Order: sequence, then structure tokens, then C-alpha cells
Amino acid sequence: RCGMVLQEPAEAPSVPAAAGAVGDAAAEVRLSRLRWAVLLLFSSYSLCNAFQWIQYGSVSNIFTRFYGVSTFAIDWLSMSYMLVYIPLLFPVAWLLDKRGLRFIALAGSALNAVGAWVKLGSLKPHLFPVTVLGQVISSLAQVFILGIPSRIASVWFGSQEVSTACSIAVFGNQLGIAVGFLVPPVLIPNVEDVEKLAYHISIMFFMTAGVASALFILVIIVFKEKPPNPPSRAQALIQSRPPAEYSYVQSILRVLRNANFLLLMVTYGLNVGCFYALSTLLNRMVIHHYPGEEVNAGRIGLTIILSGMVGALISGIWLDKTKTYKQTTLVVYIMSLVGMIVYTFTLSLGHLWVVFVTAGLLGFFMTGYLPLGFEFAAELTYPESEGTSSGLLNVSAQIFGIAFTISQGQIIDHFGTKAGNLLLCSVLLLGTIMTAFIKADLRRQQANLENEQTVSKPSFNPCCPPAISSGQHPASL
Repeated sequence: RCGMVLQEPAEAPSVPAAAGAVGDAAAEVRLSRLRWAVLLLFSSYSLCNAFQWIQYGSVSNIFTRFYGVSTFAIDWLSMSYMLVYIPLLFPVAWLLDKRGLRFIALAGSALNAVGAWVKLGSLKPHLFPVTVLGQVISSLAQVFILGIPSRIASVWFGSQEVSTACSIAVFGNQLGIAVGFLVPPVLIPNVEDVEKLAYHISIMFFMTAGVASALFILVIIVFKEKPPNPPSRAQALIQSRPPAEYSYVQSILRVLRNANFLLLMVTYGLNVGCFYALSTLLNRMVIHHYPGEEVNAGRIGLTIILSGMVGALISGIWLDKTKTYKQTTLVVYIMSLVGMIVYTFTLSLGHLWVVFVTAGLLGFFMTGYLPLGFEFAAELTYPESEGTSSGLLNVSAQIFGIAFTISQGQIIDHFGTKAGNLLLCSVLLLGTIMTAFIKADLRRQQANLENEQTVSKPSFNPCCPPAISSGQHPASL
């Protein structure tokens, strides 16, 4: 067994019978070195899938002309990701609990590759339905990807690194969006010749399909179900629970009866829904004020994501050090609101560098909020499956994302970009107020602390000496 030993059996005295199973599990807590390879591989195919989500929206004006469709039709290529996720969350979450992480990883990476290859059949203006089919298949892959970061973090990583691991897992998706903003405007210039345009589009589609296929092969070879030993005492508790005790339906019902989680689910949906709308409509808003700046529109989107990735990493490290989930989430939410207000009133000033700065500020907090929500939900709902809590957060985000994208798009068409962005500002204000009412009921941290205390305190009986744990020689006492 490769890995770092957290609790050597020779140092762990036996635990009273009431906590025997927990003690045995905790004595075997280890960290596997393979955890970083699994995390990197997940982040990579998540990146590829997120790139496919935004690859149309970042050059929406070019695809609108190439396929001869409306801007609303191109917007729906992005919104298909949101729409498909909602009805399929529960079946996929059930599969995650019944078939495990490896099956979900194989399904997600396979669908991601298939969707990319289907899009290669849509390189003629009259083949828009084929590109829709490819995008729908890619959106199916997203259902097997989006709710997995917190599950991978909990199953593979220790209690002092779980939030950082979740942030890195979310990184992949965010970096994919960043690449999706940056690469399409570079690969697909705004030329009039349809044949040349089709050639440039084919380069992007071929590259995506090749990368997606390579990642699927790596998942088959590298991705494992779980490490040989649980990485934390909280995870050891879950793994020691008899399967007969677990009911998927009852688990969902318990989560939905958790008032603090329900508040978080709504506030997460409001924040991330705003991010989805902003990402989908960013090209349209920038081009409206800065005509001909497709490449810079992509760079602004890249700035939002990259600054958000820094924010997410800092948030994850901060959570691992302080465990201040409620306070950190509230501060980041407030700053997301401030960033959105500043962005709203500077977009039309006529200075692109100002838009870069304000978009970076907005992204640092708004994108940085994503892993915070996953980890806070895992704390509030422990010992329920992280796939269930993350999935419900994502359903909320998809529903609000569709509503905000349609609403903001219509408002921009009729009243301008400032009115559309003010809608998002009001939504974030509501979310900030609701976040203040969430109680920090950190159940996972409490489980780790209680089991640490149980294992570290030997049971002394005045009538007999301490029992010897398995594998311990009497001489070592």
C-alpha cells in the first residue's frame, strides 16, 4: 500500500466495544499518493467538457451567421447544458451511489468524447441540428461531471486537505470555461467566406475530439474507485456503515428536510445562475459596447475565470485552515455583489482596460464561490452522499441559470446591457441576505473531531490492563 500513514496501528490503543468498529476503521486511515493523479484526471476531462459548453457562446455572432440562426438559438446551445442536467440529476446521483465513482467517471468521459466527435458532422451551414445533437450529448456528460468534485475530495483526501482538493477539482471546469473564452475567438476569425469559416471551425472541433478521446483512455487506465484505505475518520465511518442501512430515497428526503441546506441550495443557485447568464451573454454585451472586439471579449471571459480560480484556491486553503464555512461564504457573496455592481456601471465607459479590471474583480469572488458551496453543503448534510448534496446545488444553479439567461437576454435586447446587469445585481443582493440566515452546522467536522477524541483516549479499567490492538506487540507497551 502506497501512501502517507496518518495513524499507525502500533500507536492506537483499542477502543471500547461501543466504538470498536469506528476505532478499527480510524486505525487504518491513510492517504494514497494516487489521489493526485485521480484529481488531475478528473479536472482534465471536466475542463474539456466545460470548453464544449462555452465554445459557441464566446463567438456567438460568428456561429449565428455561419448557421443562419438567431442569437437565441445559439444561447440555447449553452442553456442545453442547464436544461439536460435538471431531470437527470437523480438518476445519475443514484448511479453514483450504486455503481461508484469509476463508473461515473467512465460514463462522463465517454459521453464527452462522443459529443465532440458528433460535432464534426456539422461543418455545413444547413447542419445546425447535428451540432445541437453533439451539444446535447456533451451536456449529458456534464451530468456525470458537475456534482463529483466534493465526492472525489471526500473519498480520496484527508480532512486537512479536502476543501483544497474540492477547489482544485472545480478548477478543471472553470479552466475549461476560460479556455472556451480564449481559444474560439483565436481559432475562428470573423471572415465572410463560409468555406474558410467551416475550415477554422473544423480545426477547433478536431482538437476537442482528440483531447476528449485521449482523456477517456486515461480514465480507463488510471481512475480507481477508491483508495485502499479511507483518508479520514469521517470517511472511515461512512465506509464502515453496513450497506443495508443506506436508502437513497431516504437520503434525499433527509437532505431536503435540512433547512440550512435548503437555504444554501437557493443562494447557491442564485449566485451560480448569475455566473451562467453572465458567461453565456458576455460576448453579446462586450460586442454591443466595443464592436469588432471578439478576441478581447474572449480575453475578458478568460480574466473572469482565471481570477476566479485564484479566488477558489485561496478560499479552499482558507477553509482547510480555519473551517469558517459560514463566514467565508458570506464574505465572498457580499464581494460578488460589489463586483457585479462595479462591472455594471463601468462596462459602458468606453475603456476596455477598465472592463478587464472590473471583470477580474467580479470573477475572483463569483467564480471563487463555486467550491465553497460544495464544501459547505457537504458539511451541512454529512453523512449523506456528497453526490446528492452537490447535485441538488447544481440543479438549483441550472434552473436559475436558464431563467436568468433568458431574462437578461430579453432585457438586453429591449432595454440595454445596464438594465440586464442590474437584474443580476438585485438577485445577488437577495442571495446575500439569505446567506446570512444559514446556520453553520458543521456535521462532518464534528464527526472528525469526535472520532479523533475517541481514538486518542484509551479506555482504562481498574481491574485489567489496556487491551492490545491488532498487530501490536506487548513489548511496545
